[in-house]
Amino acid sequence: MKQYEIRQAELPKPIGRRPVLLLSRTPAYHYLSKVIVAEITTNVRAIPQEGALGKREGLLVPSVANLDNIHVVPTYCLGTLLGILAPSREREVKRALGYALGWPELKIL
Repeated sequence: MKQYEIRQAELPKPIGRRPVLLLSRTPAYHYLSKVIVAEITTNVRAIPQEGALGKREGLLVPSVANLDNIHVVPTYCLGTLLGILAPSREREVKRALGYALGWPELKIL
């Protein structure tokens, strides 16, 4: 597993099964039993807390990583690899996280 992969996940109820964007740094997947993920949804609201995703990232329909909805989940909840965010688009996720957490230093990315 690597940071910025998109994987199918089984999140706690009432959320359930959905794709997620992995946010924890890559080395952490080798020793942590819980990691940070962002929910991916097809409910696109076009707000700054979202990062656009779609076919080029391995998803079937236009979607967003909603950085307002981040979770710490056990790694055993993470399943099939669906795709990965291109390195050139990582700044978009960091910017969206800056908006979600109210961290202005990330908003300027």
